Amino acid sequence: MSDDKNDAEYQRILRNLEAAGRPPEEPSPVETEPQTASVQVRFPLFTPWVARILLAINIAIFVVPWLLDLIGIRVMGAVSVYDFLLIWGAKDNAAIFAGGQHYRFLTAMFLHGGLAHLFFNSFALYSLGFETERLFGAQRFLAIYMIAGLGGGVASYAFNPNPSVGASGAIFGLIGALIAFYMVARRVLGGIARQQLGSLIFITLINLALGFTTPYIDNNAHIGGLLTGVVLGWLLAPQFALDTRSYPPTLARLSLRGGWALTLAVLVTLIILVMLITPPL
Repeated sequence: MSDDKNDAEYQRILRNLEAAGRPPEEPSPVETEPQTASVQVRFPLFTPWVARILLAINIAIFVVPWLLDLIGIRVMGAVSVYDFLLIWGAKDNAAIFAGGQHYRFLTAMFLHGGLAHLFFNSFALYSLGFETERLFGAQRFLAIYMIAGLGGGVASYAFNPNPSVGASGAIFGLIGALIAFYMVARRVLGGIARQQLGSLIFITLINLALGFTTPYIDNNAHIGGLLTGVVLGWLLAPQFALDTRSYPPTLARLSLRGGWALTLAVLVTLIILVMLITPPL
């Protein structure tokens, strides 16, 4: 009996020794999701100094003649300074068509029919112009503003017999350029681009509806400037690409090949249209 007990005890000791010499079991691997890190990328923007200059010019052209009128200065002793500017600077189909005063397409962009007209256009230039120049840069912004203003003037010249003034065609051109930009950049900007597009389209529809229902608003200039701005915005919009050669990565600004040449073609087309159009008088 004692031998059986000793044998059992011996077997137990052997098992303990084997267990002590066996390497510990490694824990089974646990599946883990790959780690992702978010990196902030600096968005390249410009300082809007041209928009500030245009805003100052618009305000000065209205305020300075008004101050001269207050102190009694008249042109030829009878006509107020601002009325003189309106007479010789407004878009007037007869003066352009019969008198060859094509400079009026430019001067009309910097004249306004009253304080409220100046206020709304100045506010629009402040909010939309500064954003456009930050995104496009000074040269592209100035080209869009001036050529879209001409596009609005040509549309008004073709369809509206009444004299008109204001920067509305150029302002709508900025809206069109921003719509084109966010369409081009929607892959990079994602939800921000979609949100901005929705806001810009809503603003456009509201203002066009207001123009169709309110007398004395030249919606032809609005539509002409808007369409010109969309085309120019697509031609001149910076196209961003992620440059991963450095860390953190940066956004590289690319341009549409031939964009400036096509922009010049748009300008030439508008000039040719002015020469070909027989406007309503």
